[in-house]
Amino acid sequence: MSKDKAEAWAKHWTESMARTAKAEIVPSTHEANFTNCLGKKGESADDGRFTLSYHVRAKLPKAQHAAAIQAITTELKAQGFRIVGSRADASAEKGGYLVQAEHPKDRQYVSAGDVTDQLISLGVDTPCLLPPDAEQQEF
Repeated sequence: MSKDKAEAWAKHWTESMARTAKAEIVPSTHEANFTNCLGKKGESADDGRFTLSYHVRAKLPKAQHAAAIQAITTELKAQGFRIVGSRADASAEKGGYLVQAEHPKDRQYVSAGDVTDQLISLGVDTPCLLPPDAEQQEF
């Protein structure tokens, strides 16, 4: 997958989570960070493979945070994701609501959580991706 397609795919996922949460994405908060993949022994290939960490924030009043994170959790489970972390703590000033999930087949990792009284954070992390037409380097 190319970097452009990976970013578009991650953007689609965060937009989908925002719709599920009934939240409005803050356009200026889109952040895409590409990094080189590292192998099991710390090796780094020169074949162009990469990972993407994509994050955005969305407006949502604090009173809706619990329901939004629960709705995202329910949808992720319906999409075949495995929940690997969650929190629902109404007494927390911030960071009281969180879901972290990974897809067992596609290996992408997604997260959603509250960060302020008016914002939630939505994120997607890809597994190592090899660009089209690249010849995979062997170790």
